[in-house]
Amino acid sequence: MPLVDFKSVADSLAAAWKSSVVGQVGAAKIKVLRMDDQPYGEETHDYNEGLLVVDGKLLLQVEHEAVTVEAGQMYLAPAGVPHAVLPGSHGTLVIIDV
Repeated sequence: MPLVDFKSVADSLAAAWKSSVVGQVGAAKIKVLRMDDQPYGEETHDYNEGLLVVDGKLLLQVEHEAVTVEAGQMYLAPAGVPHAVLPGSHGTLVIIDV
């Protein structure tokens, strides 16, 4: 099994908020991206999504609730639930799409 250094991959990406697929486990795609303090608009997916913060902090708006996800924590966004990234989110984010 190859070793994946999420922070190194995120740091090498040309643009923030543009994810790169680093692997797949069963049907789950594992992606990584770099957060840069800028907001990211509301999204709703037809699949579950795990948002794992490797370093930094992810600030989410989930429906009408603000959620802070610290390094080492993961937020599970269920299919069909709208969520947006608030300004101030920074660091390395791993996204697991199921």
